[in-house]
Amino acid sequence: MKIYTRQGDTGNTGLFDGRRVRKDNLRIETYGTVDELNSFLGVAITTCRHASLTDLLLKIQNQLFDLGADLATPIAPPDSSSNATAPRAARIRRINPEHIVYLEEQIDAATAQIPPLKHFVLPGGSPTAAHLHVARTVCRRAERLAVTLAAGESIGLQDIVYLNRLSDLLFTLARLANHLDGIPDVEWIPLA
Repeated sequence: MKIYTRQGDTGNTGLFDGRRVRKDNLRIETYGTVDELNSFLGVAITTCRHASLTDLLLKIQNQLFDLGADLATPIAPPDSSSNATAPRAARIRRINPEHIVYLEEQIDAATAQIPPLKHFVLPGGSPTAAHLHVARTVCRRAERLAVTLAAGESIGLQDIVYLNRLSDLLFTLARLANHLDGIPDVEWIPLA
């Protein structure tokens, strides 16, 4: 199978429902940012020395792939049952409340392992923590894009919630990475 198709050479790309849109379409920008987030998690994994954290990040990477497919597949309007691409779009695994519960459980489990948060922290510490902080900020950007997209188009009901909760988890995991590596969080010191 060739990796290039030449179908995007004119600046257009295909959504999973078969529609063609410009590559600067907000939907493309949104799931492209989710892909960028996934890549940053891959970088974080390369520096992580803790199997349980690596396993969790790999699971999140798979969920982000599902989220990307969710965002790449517009929710069909009610009268689209005659649409030839509807069966393909119906096979997409949408982000659901169970995904949110999973993230919340992981936040709670990680929080139980780290000292209470008593001050604001700056991105940094161990390489893994620093990469997770970058991932957190990309996640927040993806969330903002999803909010904007949802104002004009239908997206999965849980997509924004998932991104919001994931950014909280990534912050918590950055702190956990520092803790596991024996490195203190970088405390914010306000200017005098």
